[in-house]
Amino acid sequence: MRNFRELEVWKDSRRLVKEVYLLTKSLPETEKYGLVSQISRCVISIPANIAEGSAKYSQKDFVRFLQISLGSAYELESHLLLCSDLDFISTVKISKTIESIQVLQKRIASLIKYNNSK
Repeated sequence: MRNFRELEVWKDSRRLVKEVYLLTKSLPETEKYGLVSQISRCVISIPANIAEGSAKYSQKDFVRFLQISLGSAYELESHLLLCSDLDFISTVKISKTIESIQVLQKRIASLIKYNNSK
């Protein structure tokens, strides 16, 4: 069993949650139950699955939850790009967040690779 609070990917994903929640405040009210809801669910899923996976005893189970977390990170990136496509958020406004997401994706993927090699 691991302490998720010590994992840098969990810490980074926590910061990302706050960043994304602040971004979604600027989305139209009509998207409250659409994109905002989807974005909120997938960004919360990233640290939640890292934490849940850290409680698993086997490497295989931990890796599975990291994979779910990684999938949520890619889903989040896609949703934010769609927000830009729909002119809900400017590309300039989301570029830093997209960059943070991509860095987190690489770090989670590296953690998966590391744990698969054990």
